[in-house]
Formats: sequence, structure tokens, C-alpha cells
Amino acid sequence: MTDGKDTHSLAEPRERLWQALGECDETRAVAVVRGALSTAGAADTAGHAPAAAAEHGQAPEHTRTASVNASAAERMRAAGERVLLELIAPTQERVGLAWAANDITVAQEHAATAISERCVAAVADATAPALALAFPGTSVGRVLVSCVDGEWHSLPARLVSEVLRLRGWRVDYLGAQVPTEHLVAHARRTRAQAVLLSSSIPTLLPGAHNAITSCQGAGIPVVAGGAAFGPQGRYARLMQAEWAKDAPDAATLLGRRLTPSGAHAARLPDLDLPHLADQEYTMVRRTKLQLVKQTLADVEEGFPETRHYSEYQRERTVEDIDFIVGHLATALYVDDPGLFTRFITWTADILEARDVPPRCLLPALASLRNQLKDFPRAVAVLTTAHNLLHPPPAHPE
Repeated sequence: MTDGKDTHSLAEPRERLWQALGECDETRAVAVVRGALSTAGAADTAGHAPAAAAEHGQAPEHTRTASVNASAAERMRAAGERVLLELIAPTQERVGLAWAANDITVAQEHAATAISERCVAAVADATAPALALAFPGTSVGRVLVSCVDGEWHSLPARLVSEVLRLRGWRVDYLGAQVPTEHLVAHARRTRAQAVLLSSSIPTLLPGAHNAITSCQGAGIPVVAGGAAFGPQGRYARLMQAEWAKDAPDAATLLGRRLTPSGAHAARLPDLDLPHLADQEYTMVRRTKLQLVKQTLADVEEGFPETRHYSEYQRERTVEDIDFIVGHLATALYVDDPGLFTRFITWTADILEARDVPPRCLLPALASLRNQLKDFPRAVAVLTTAHNLLHPPPAHPE
């Protein structure tokens, strides 16, 4: 009996790992992860030992030893997956939230992420003997895990890779920012049974779509994952890919032995997205530089504070406007105003956390709406975002 409490909770190691990441202490962070692995493995051992003894009490010594070793390997694999998903992943998510709230700097966020990568490697090292014992010279199958071209947030893909390895898959992990042609070439060369694509940046969706159709055109099924693919993976499904909400979900999908559909081979984007025929996405993408330049001029006119910005602040303002135009183009690509309004809401929160008034976004939205007045979908998206930040006055009844 445990008086209703989880005696093997990872809450306390999570707090210690968070503190180690905050202090950029890699040695302590790795020690926390290794300690959690040992604790989780010991907890499972305590729960399984009596049953194992009862089951194998009359068996020959070599049989009992092999069974105990196999059982220990299974416990270590389970402990490894739990540490990855319940210790490292949520702590890293907390790092991202802290950056958004302006509680840590960009440099601290980068250092914490690098340490989290090292912690994942520590789990991989510690569980390698268990994998060798559980799958001696064999594997469930072979898959490729990669970030889409331009995506530098590689830790989610790395976590998925390690969970799949712990479940017996041979994984070719290609890391961040992999050009599509190299992704497809490697998948073909290794005869991968599936490609798992990761992305957290919505503006990379057109490139992700190209990667999906290219892989499918080569006869390779695709599983997409990451925040870029929208709530419940709506954009992955729009692009005719499978979607996994997390690593266990990806493993479940792969367990179904996905098969490619010939109907997906060598198709053009507008077959999945017929609204692209109106050319709004294409025109916004092609005129992006002009749109950013004119929007900056209009922002300086409509938000006089920007005229006193330092060179660094002005560069960041240009960068922000570029992001706005990029997300607008992507919203037009997938025909979902929600993609843009979620980005604008997130940006407003980021600005507010840094004592920058979110109303500074209004001149940019107004400028773009004026420049794109002949594009009805773009105008509708921009109007929705503008009204979200600055609701129109209610009309008296």
C-alpha cells in the first residue's frame, strides 16, 4: 500500500532537472537522468521479482538466468521510455514556455536545449545493452526520422527516434534541416518502411508538403508530427500524410505496417489544396520582400516610437514583419485563417512579456491589408487578426 501516492513519481527529478538546466549544469542534469533511470528500473524490478521467481523456480539455472536477463532488459527499456517522455520532454517544454514568458534569455534556452540533447544521449547509452539483449541482431523494422528542411528544433524528432529504438525499430535519425532530395535519396537507399517528419514552424509547411509528396511518390509512407501541422494534425491530413501526436502514437501507427498509396505518387500541391488555384499564396510569396519593405515604412508612420529604435531594434522589427508575412502566406497555403490568428496571438503575448505593446502589430496588419486589398482571402485573414487585437466597437441595439 502506498497511501494513494505514486512512490515512483518523476515530479521531484523533473524539478531537479529544471534547476540544473536553469544553471546550465550539464553534469548535474545527466546525473539526474541517470538516477531517474536507476530508480525507475529498480521500482519495476521490485514489482516483477516475486512473479519471476514463482514462474521459474523449478526451471534449470540457465533458463532462469536467461529469463531474468530478458526481464531486466524489458524493465530497462520501459524505464528509458518513461524518462524520455515524463522527465526530459516536459522539462524541455517548460524551457520553451520560460523563454516565451521572458523568464530566460535566448542563450539560456539554447544552453538548456543542448543539455537536454545530452540527457537523451545518456538514456540511449544506458539502454543500449538492454536493446542488444532484447533484439539480438534483429529489429522490428527500419524507419527514417528527420526534421523538414529549415527546421532547426531537432529535439522532438530525437525523442521520437529514441522511443522507437526502445521499441525495437532500427532508426536512421537525420537531425535538423534536411533537404528533401537528400531525405528521399536516403530513404530509398535504406529501403525505409516509413519516413517520420518533424516540424514546429508553420511557415515550413509548404516545404513539408513537398517532402511528403516526394516520399510518397517514391512509394514510402509518411508520418508527420509537431506543432507546425496544426491542432490534431489537421495540416498533415490535408497533405495526405498520417499524423502522430507523440512518440507512442508514432509507434502505434508504425505497428500497423503502413502501406503507400499509388494515388499519392508524383502529385502536385494543388491536387491536395485546390484553393491554390487563386494564386493568392503564390503572389504573397513572390512579393514578400516588397511587402516587408512597405509594411516597415507604414509601421514607422503609424507607430512613431519605432523611429527612435536602435539599429538592433529595427532589425528585429524587420524580422517580425517578415514572420508576419510568412505566416500570412502559409495561412493562405493551407486556407486556414486560424494558423495566422494563432501566430498573431502568440506574438502579442511574446511582445507583452517583453513590455512591448501588442498594438504595435496593428499598423503592420493594416498596411498588409491595404497592399493586398485585391486578394479576398488575404484581406479576410488580416481583418480577422486585426479585430482579434483591436475589436471593433459594439453597435448599440
